[in-house]
Amino acid sequence: MIPALEAVEADADADARLLGGIADWAERYTPLVGLAGSDGLMLDITGCAHLFGGEAALLRDLLARVRAEGFAVAAAIADTPGAAFAVAAYGRPGVVPPGGSHEALRCLPLPALRLPADIVAGLERVGLRTIGQIAEAPRAPLAVRFGAALLRRLDQASGREEEAISPRRPMPQLFAERRFAEPVSLEADIAATVLSLAGTLEPRLTEGGVGGRHFELSLYRTDGAVERAEIATGRPLRAPHLVAELFAEKFTAIGDDFDAGFGFDLIRLAVLAVDRATAAQIDLTGEADGTAGVERLVDRLGARLGLSRVLRLSLQESHIPERSARALMASATVESASWPEHAADDPIDRPLRLLDRPEPVDAIAEIPEGPPLRFRWRRALYEVARAEGPERIAAEWWREDGLTRDYYRVEDRAGHRFWLYRDGLYSEADSPRWFMQGLLA
Repeated sequence: MIPALEAVEADADADARLLGGIADWAERYTPLVGLAGSDGLMLDITGCAHLFGGEAALLRDLLARVRAEGFAVAAAIADTPGAAFAVAAYGRPGVVPPGGSHEALRCLPLPALRLPADIVAGLERVGLRTIGQIAEAPRAPLAVRFGAALLRRLDQASGREEEAISPRRPMPQLFAERRFAEPVSLEADIAATVLSLAGTLEPRLTEGGVGGRHFELSLYRTDGAVERAEIATGRPLRAPHLVAELFAEKFTAIGDDFDAGFGFDLIRLAVLAVDRATAAQIDLTGEADGTAGVERLVDRLGARLGLSRVLRLSLQESHIPERSARALMASATVESASWPEHAADDPIDRPLRLLDRPEPVDAIAEIPEGPPLRFRWRRALYEVARAEGPERIAAEWWREDGLTRDYYRVEDRAGHRFWLYRDGLYSEADSPRWFMQGLLA
């Protein structure tokens, strides 16, 4: 009947992604943005409206921006989330004056309270069709017949019961933002803004005796898209130049994937996690201790590669080489013993790096418990020219599957040096096996 009509299948997942993108964009008005059903958003603008010239000006700006992107939208501002939803969806959208929620709700239909369809149908069967009618009716019979959900929704809309908004993203501990009359897109301008915002946050962090451990930079593009960058640190930070340096490393890692579009009209720096930062006595070099340089390096590498990819070794209570150390995040604070130190002229008797796991070797020894004469490893045959050992490491008594190991440092005729071991003595096993543990320099 209507040839020009085009019908497409509904895509709930795509709709949810679109609503999520709009919610990200709406964080330019407040960090507390939650979802309201499958087609709405709920914003807590408490303490934010004055940044836009008041509630009415904020609402006009929001509606104008959303409509400019081609969306049909209705919005309302009220004292409670329930009243704001009801007025936006079923009433006359706009700003409900303080204390005016009751008057704004009384003539609205019952679905405005976000009630289940069966409760709405039951109320209509007894002649109750507006919010004002159930607000004036006796509460006890309503609760008995229709359940507590009806009265809870009514109390939430009228403000007698608190209703919390669940934000989509974690609320920041602190944040600072900068709005621009003309969009900025140059990297130098963004870097200067980050430094300025970090300087704004520094006194507030210092006052609380804390430092930031997780920072997020949000850049709001003029076309509605939001670019975000996060950094995590191994130590509490509040020095503006250090925060700015880490974000510079982050943008270097992002490279060409960073899209400024037509520029950013809002930049926000948020502190998502903090930790206690105690004052420390500095030395003559200006550092509090000798680890400051290492910690700064870890933070820079973490900003570029990801903090979880920067690891360090922690000594463990074991003499078995592959169990004697464990890789941990370099930013984690873990008590561990220091590595043994060697004299400058003392040769290293163990490899600096081991294989991921010992690899089996086919070896021939001159005597049952002597060093190997030749061995085959990874399909290559090696003739042993020199050998040192054994270094005997007994099995750990609390493990049932361990055997005594005899380690040898061997050198083949080409000068390659290996660290391999025989797993088990002939008194422990009928045919002990050989394994390659690592390569020596």
